[in-house]
Amino acid sequence: MRALGLDVGERRIGVALSDPEGILAVALTVIEAKSDDDALRRVIALAGEHEVERIVIGLPLSLDGSLGPQAQKVQSFAESLRGYTELPVVTWDERYSTVDAERVLVEAGVKREKRKKHIDSVAAAFILQGYLDRQRNNR
Repeated sequence: MRALGLDVGERRIGVALSDPEGILAVALTVIEAKSDDDALRRVIALAGEHEVERIVIGLPLSLDGSLGPQAQKVQSFAESLRGYTELPVVTWDERYSTVDAERVLVEAGVKREKRKKHIDSVAAAFILQGYLDRQRNNR
C-alpha cells in the first residue's frame, strides 16, 4: 500500500512517500503553493504520478489533544482534498513531527539554511512513518 504523507503548513506543504509495500517513508518534496486550489491540484498530481493508494495528513493537535486554529485549517484542507479525489484521505496526530525532523537534520549536520528547505518534507516522512508503523502493528 503506497501512501503519500503531508505536513500542511501556513506557506508550504511537506510531502513524503512510502515504498510500495507501505513499510518505509521517505521525504519527497515541498510544495510552495499560491493558493489552496493550487496546493490541492499539486497533491493530486503527485498522488497520481506515484500511484498512491492513500493520503495521510498530519493533524497538529495541541499538547492536550484539542484542535487549535492550525489543526482546524488542516482539517479543512483534508476535507477539500477528499472532494478532489476518491483516494482515502486520513489525518494522523503529528505532535512533535517538526521537532523530530529538526533534531534529525541537526544531528546529520545539515546547515540552518538547508534545514529550512527540507524540514517540511522530513516532518511529512515522520508523520507518514508513524502512520505506517501503526497500520503494520494493527495487522
